[in-house]
Amino acid sequence: MPVYISLMHWTSQGIGGLPAWRDRVEESDTVIKERGGKLIDVYVTLGRYDVVETAYGIVLELARHGTVRTETLRAFTREEAEAIVRGS
Repeated sequence: MPVYISLMHWTSQGIGGLPAWRDRVEESDTVIKERGGKLIDVYVTLGRYDVVETAYGIVLELARHGTVRTETLRAFTREEAEAIVRGS
């Protein structure tokens, strides 16, 4: 199953809603499960991005809340990457 990594920046609205952040993470977990995926983990980070989220199976549509701007990347396991390089 594909793994997706979402890099997120909080908007000013998102920063104002930080007390409810845990609720938004739980909502994301529910939405991902409903669509057949799995939330692997969520990290609050220092630096260029505020949050990093990893999930199996689906690309999240978190920007619909207007609290984060996202950049989503498809991640490959070592085995998947080696198969790509080998052309198989």
